[in-house]
Amino acid sequence: MPDATISSLFLVSSADRPPLRIGILLDDVRLSRVFAGIIEDIRACNFAALELLVFNADAAASTPRPEAAMRRPLPLRVLGALTDARRRKELAWSLYNRLDRRHSDADRDPIEPVDCSAMLEGIDRIHVRPVTKRFEHRFTEPDLDRIRAAHLDVLLRFGFNILRGGILDVARYGVWSFHHGDSDRYRGGPAHFWELVEENPISGVVLQRLTEELDAGVILAKTLFATESGLSLARNRVRPYFGSTHLVIQKLRELHERGWEYLEQRRVPSAPYEGRRRIYRRPTNWEVIRWAGPRVAAKAARRAARMLTARHEVEHWRIAIRVEHPPLDKGTPDMSGFRWIESPRGHYYADPFLVERDGRIWIFFEDFLYGANRGVISCAELGADGSMGPPEVALDTGGHLSYPYVFFDGDVAYMIPESAGQRAVRLYRATAFPFGWELHAELYSGTAVDTSVYRQSNVWWFFTTLREPRGQGTMLALFHADSLTGRWIPHPMSPVSVDIRTARCAGAIGRRGDVLIRPSQDGSCTYGFSFTLNEIVTLSPSEYEERALVAVGPGWDPELLGTHTYNRVGGIEVTDGKVRRRRADVM
Repeated sequence: MPDATISSLFLVSSADRPPLRIGILLDDVRLSRVFAGIIEDIRACNFAALELLVFNADAAASTPRPEAAMRRPLPLRVLGALTDARRRKELAWSLYNRLDRRHSDADRDPIEPVDCSAMLEGIDRIHVRPVTKRFEHRFTEPDLDRIRAAHLDVLLRFGFNILRGGILDVARYGVWSFHHGDSDRYRGGPAHFWELVEENPISGVVLQRLTEELDAGVILAKTLFATESGLSLARNRVRPYFGSTHLVIQKLRELHERGWEYLEQRRVPSAPYEGRRRIYRRPTNWEVIRWAGPRVAAKAARRAARMLTARHEVEHWRIAIRVEHPPLDKGTPDMSGFRWIESPRGHYYADPFLVERDGRIWIFFEDFLYGANRGVISCAELGADGSMGPPEVALDTGGHLSYPYVFFDGDVAYMIPESAGQRAVRLYRATAFPFGWELHAELYSGTAVDTSVYRQSNVWWFFTTLREPRGQGTMLALFHADSLTGRWIPHPMSPVSVDIRTARCAGAIGRRGDVLIRPSQDGSCTYGFSFTLNEIVTLSPSEYEERALVAVGPGWDPELLGTHTYNRVGGIEVTDGKVRRRRADVM
């Protein structure tokens, strides 16, 4: 059975209000996979209904189907490109796209058109001819009256060009539209291409309520993803497009349950524009050649080097321990004094967690077995000086395990390891601490990673990172329950992070004095690149707020490629780090 999409978390509203009336602006019944998914979400929810389709009557006549164009003989296509001044300027861009899509997975392309006629059957529709001025579309007053008659709450823009005039206010809560790209840095397009050119590690998506000002609407939500390194636009847009699909149904549910004022309160604040260009446009022939040419050669060289080094080198994780240093809760991080623990040949160690029981300190960690290509959970006792005793396997399920979150409820010890390969969050109970464990309950069904738990009075809080199966986009979801094995209830402000730099936990949640801290990891540059300690400012059934205290990158050790876990108990701290090692030395 395929994993549920993130959107499935937002399909039910508990508010006793009439369903929201939704309209769609579109050019055709053939819509991208992403827009088709949004329509499926609306049809599946209990709080919104599609009431009107507004078609651009000019679009079908003016836009040839791509498959029809491709049926023309090659000489005619080449001649057409050479005799058209605009197409001549974009020959390199067209060639790049053709080659890029040919070498990408078409089944995962989020903008591939699909026929949505069956899903849209039976919905009232009108066809309008917008008043066009360059790239702008305005609607005539008679057409606006026809749309007003539908008494819409929200219009979704899945077609047309830049909208101006009365159409922006014809629905009660305006026109909602995606901007694929971080609008603080990229205005214009092509979406997610210039991030590759500028080697920006972040690719963003914005859902906004449109205003008269271009690329400066009311930002309802914003998501940030890791840019796919390399040259492929087709691969780079997979995460942002699929990973942001849930934003529409999430915001519609918030609108239905809590009202427009709530959405305005949670709007993303405007920020000064930081783009290198005022407006990004399609690259010229020279821009494509200047960017792609050297990188194609470099990519070929890197591929050859990887093929050579892959036979001899691996990325190898280690854990480190130090004692009696000031905590990293604030100020400039001081990582001096950590002592690396070398794993035996055939293993690497990562994700260290500390627990104290009866005056003894135990370290649990992922013990990765190179030969089996999976991890088990191992455990060892730590001395007062941070020395580690001989480790033993504490939990081996036959599948990959990592992130051993060990905690206590009274005298009973529990563990929630990451078991995403089994598509479940599973709770284990100690039968003979620390080396004996049994499966106690399945807390969540789905692909979730690095689940962290915190108990506050009689409420159990669960932070877990959910993955969008179609594009591997991630978000930090927050749930609560009235008991450890009780039903998980989504927090009304969940997801609490849709930023690749903070959306994954990196250690135990706990207090340092009066401050409640959630460690998070940053995966923007590479997996497990760095970690941040965040203060949880507000945690209640209705509100959540956190702020970053201190960030630790891999620069504290010249060998490190990444560092992504941190924990502290008493005066002992543990972390981990990724290095490059010769296969012969570790396997």
